[in-house]
Amino acid sequence: MNTNRKISWVHLSSKVRQLLVAVLSVTFGISMYIFMNSFMSGVNSAQTQITFTSMSHIRIYNDLPTDVNNILQPSKKDDNTLVIVNNARNIRYTEGIKNTEPIKASVSGLKNISAITEQLNQNIFIRNGVTKINASLSGVDVENEDHLFHTADYMLQGNFFDLEKRADGIILGVKLAQNLGVGMDDNITVLTSDGISRIFKIIGIIETGSASVDKSRAIISIRTARQLFSKNRSYATDILINIDDFNKSKEVSKKIASMTDYKVEAWQEGNAQLDSANVLRNILAVAVSFTILIVAGFGIYNIMNMTVNEKIKEIAILKAMGFNGSDIVEIFLTQSVIIGLIGGFTGLAFGYIVSMIVDQIPFKIGSFTTLPIDYSPTDYVLAFVFGLLITAIAGYLPARNASKIDPVAILRG
Repeated sequence: MNTNRKISWVHLSSKVRQLLVAVLSVTFGISMYIFMNSFMSGVNSAQTQITFTSMSHIRIYNDLPTDVNNILQPSKKDDNTLVIVNNARNIRYTEGIKNTEPIKASVSGLKNISAITEQLNQNIFIRNGVTKINASLSGVDVENEDHLFHTADYMLQGNFFDLEKRADGIILGVKLAQNLGVGMDDNITVLTSDGISRIFKIIGIIETGSASVDKSRAIISIRTARQLFSKNRSYATDILINIDDFNKSKEVSKKIASMTDYKVEAWQEGNAQLDSANVLRNILAVAVSFTILIVAGFGIYNIMNMTVNEKIKEIAILKAMGFNGSDIVEIFLTQSVIIGLIGGFTGLAFGYIVSMIVDQIPFKIGSFTTLPIDYSPTDYVLAFVFGLLITAIAGYLPARNASKIDPVAILRG
């Protein structure tokens, strides 16, 4: 250990209380930085997970024309011609995707595709006695549906995979079941827009955490749905795709669009508010965290400034003995770095402990049972680096002022 570092250690060890206050300032700043970022990141992940329980990253569907009242009209020969159409009829457009297999095979060959499934979605009425409620019926490919959305994890009652075994089985959202006044093994009647009715037995209750989904969604197997709506064996209204990184959905959707004539839509196109909310929460977390670190830095600056003022005569003596300005800077900068290192490591540990405690607080929504916390190594590294950097800056400024002291003027007093 050289002379400058020995002097730094003597200054620190002679003022234990002052050292403790400085270390606690850094510890608090770093621990709160870690907790805030971990919590906000966890909230974003939870929100995204809840959203993607029923929404895929990319959707392929048959986009009908915006004007469904188009009629074949004769063209005008000139501006003096008046065209009159009697007894107009709407043109019938093809709905849904009649043959999904070639599209699924083509998409599966792309990189970054993690899961793909098909659904047959229709609006229906569900009746239980005198109660009749409008609902959204989804015919699903059970195995691929669970691969895409992890649907089985959100089952409150029953087994999601029983849909494969029961042609008359149906799973209801928890709020929809409550509104209908039904439970497990009860019978309900499904009414389609074409007047077809069929009795189903409730074999499961699901809770995704999304209120709009839980109060309106009913699920049956896609084979049963095709029979109910008299569709061919490869018919679907939607092909749903998940990729490895949902943030790259727009780029991947452009590649898929070149492979099919159907509409290809990334999740951001219809859910810009979700993307914006995630960004705003991240900005808020970073702003609050940095504010805490800067406040801790001002605390270190004040402590180092007080130390310089207290040691002003010692600094003058050191400079009179031959220590130059860089030596003085090294002495006080070393002190602040040591404070930053001690406070940094204790802050990492304390931040992790606080995050673990919060992670145990009960919070029931969807598949979550506790408050969401994201333990990202990046947050810990950034917290330590930024904390050490701010501490070093807070120590350097008083040290630079100390290095400019005129020893003669101080000793003359």
